[in-house]
Amino acid sequence: MSDGTDGIAGELRWGRRSLAFSFFAQGAAFALLVTRIPAIQDQYGISDGLLPVFLAAVPILAGVGSVGTEQLVKRVRPSQVLRWSQPVVLLALLGVGAGDSLAEVAVALGAFGLAVGALDASMNMLGVSLQRAYGRSIMLGFHAAYSFGGIVGASLAWVGAHWDLSLFVSYLPVAAVLLPLCLVGSRWYVDGNAAVEDEVARQQSGGVVFKMLLPLCLVMSFAYIGDSTVSNWSAKYLQDVLGSSEQMSTVPYNVYMVMTLVGRAVGDVGVRRFGAVAVVRCGTVVAAAGFGVVAVAPGAWVGMLGFTLLGLGLCVIVPQTFAAAGRMFPNASDAAVARLNIFNYVGFLVGSPLVGALGDAWSYRGAMLVPMALVLVTLVYAPAFGSGKDRYGGGHERPRAVDVGPGGSGV
Repeated sequence: MSDGTDGIAGELRWGRRSLAFSFFAQGAAFALLVTRIPAIQDQYGISDGLLPVFLAAVPILAGVGSVGTEQLVKRVRPSQVLRWSQPVVLLALLGVGAGDSLAEVAVALGAFGLAVGALDASMNMLGVSLQRAYGRSIMLGFHAAYSFGGIVGASLAWVGAHWDLSLFVSYLPVAAVLLPLCLVGSRWYVDGNAAVEDEVARQQSGGVVFKMLLPLCLVMSFAYIGDSTVSNWSAKYLQDVLGSSEQMSTVPYNVYMVMTLVGRAVGDVGVRRFGAVAVVRCGTVVAAAGFGVVAVAPGAWVGMLGFTLLGLGLCVIVPQTFAAAGRMFPNASDAAVARLNIFNYVGFLVGSPLVGALGDAWSYRGAMLVPMALVLVTLVYAPAFGSGKDRYGGGHERPRAVDVGPGGSGV
């Protein structure tokens, strides 16, 4: 009996490590794309008027990919979707750097968007089912790996820009290293146990599911509106509003990413000790305080403090939103995660234009109060992050606070 338990525990550990590496690789790939947008624009001669179309197309297609994944996982396991979507993302990134015409970059970005939607959805499906099997919070750790990948990718992008390397030369070593490692690691992915899935839950109507999932969808959108505000406007805000130097204006986003890594690295411990609801509430208050500090900051250094708080606060919300969806629909978590993942891209699409329009029409200080107010809505929906009666997965690990939902197996 103990040998069997040890074997299952070992399988889960390897599954956790391989999935964490996939999160890392995705963070690096996405950072390499978004931080080199000016270079992409220059290489393909994309006009300022056309650039927003290209940028909007990626999250829109990612949403399509996430919807498609919900249907796909009814026929194949999420591990299979992840196993083949991640190489497509890396090859599409390489394709972005290799082309020389608008048609080529459009195809590459389109493939990137569709594959990213499938990748994001399937990664979080596996994360939710692994957390259920572990019987304790581990989702924040996966997203910490994503943040670390983002820091590495952004650093490599800086090296490429500093040494004036072409996009293809910058992207090729990353794809050459990550692609085979992801394929090898994919052999240890662990799916949930589909055999125990409730057939009624499979066939429940989309309207009923969406109504139950709506609070988490709103939280996800508002969190990504906050995140996109930082990624798209922090540099401009620090330089144009707070009067920093151009060099210093590049620091806030790096600080933000480092703090998301720190917050996620320790966040699972907080969830185990205090529960998901308390951690989400705390993160919401800290994030709102960060936006408030940014809005009233008299200078660049105080503004930097605000972006630091934003990183610590926002970082816990998204992983816990996916985890809460898994608890809410223990017998249909794959579908719940796929639908919830769409609102990641909704928030990303809305956030940057919203702040830009408010900044131009009103003021950028005032504009920072809008994502602050939206993030605070999470306090209203915080009870949705709680869990009822719980049975833990394999029984080999026990938390000090309840944080996973009913059912010892995934879907």
